[in-house]
Amino acid sequence: NGEPIILVGGALQGRATYHPLAEELSRHLTVVNYDRRGRGRSGDTAPYAVEREIDDLAALIAATGTASVYGHSSGAGLVLHAAAHGLPVDKVVLHEPPFGSGSEEERRTEQQEAEQISALLAQNRRVDAVALYLASMGMPTEVVEHLAHDPAMVANAPTILYDPYEVMSE
Repeated sequence: NGEPIILVGGALQGRATYHPLAEELSRHLTVVNYDRRGRGRSGDTAPYAVEREIDDLAALIAATGTASVYGHSSGAGLVLHAAAHGLPVDKVVLHEPPFGSGSEEERRTEQQEAEQISALLAQNRRVDAVALYLASMGMPTEVVEHLAHDPAMVANAPTILYDPYEVMSE
């Protein structure tokens, strides 16, 4: 009930991650909690393009008539892209967008990580790809080990390259 809000998840996250938040918000708002491309029940179209995800958000906004948009982590980056492309959003909430320094060294490191993750995914080594990605974010080893074996994260592993290496690099 109430004004619509669309929840946009971050890397490796599907709508299940946001179910508790959606439940709480639904007491006062109409919540659209969706699986981004390649996650959960959403399909995927190769090659990946940020513009397709912006189109997805545009379709959701069109279906609700108007909406506020909440983005977490790299989902916050996607929300910024959508707003910059002129999508009609009422309000924007950005939660922990992962902006870096933009330095040449940082870009080189990210490119190397992307190449390693791509190679692991090509070998269907999803757990290793998730672990490498999470470790590169500075997570403690015990957290990496736990999350890298989470079935939802492993299922979403093919989308790792979308968020930090596409959404956040544009």
